[in-house]
Amino acid sequence: MNVPSSRRAYRHPAEFAEDFRFIWKRRTLVVRTLRELIPAAFRERLMLTVTEVNGCRICSYAHARLALSAGASQEDLRQLLSGSIPADTPPAELLALTYAQHWAESDAHPDPVVREKLVEAYGEEKAEAIHIILHLIRMGNLLGNLWENGLFRLSFGRFGLSQRAR
Repeated sequence: MNVPSSRRAYRHPAEFAEDFRFIWKRRTLVVRTLRELIPAAFRERLMLTVTEVNGCRICSYAHARLALSAGASQEDLRQLLSGSIPADTPPAELLALTYAQHWAESDAHPDPVVREKLVEAYGEEKAEAIHIILHLIRMGNLLGNLWENGLFRLSFGRFGLSQRAR
């Protein structure tokens, strides 16, 4: 009864500690990121992109609702949750969404050349803000999947993981 490979979870406390340290060191920028640097609709698209890769159904549900509230269309949600970048993505966000997908697929260890392209396109501060969003949702995804796996095990398969995730 392990978490299926498409549903990533923390395998070791050091992984969580690394993500937590990243956020803690940038805690003053976290507030600015959420308030002004990354608009809500863009933030939700980034979060849904990472969530799809990590397979967290709790975060998918929560951030789909937040994305709709921020103005995303049903079609955008469908595409993001199927692993595609929507065709009508604002051009200024396309590189960031593609990067977010690569970042999540590489388990938060992106190719340095690709990371540098993000910095070149968005500047140091905004690229750092994007990374804050990516780390925040990764933490939520991996903890959510860990929780669901634990619930599944404790309930002898009655609760937690959905039928399709087994």
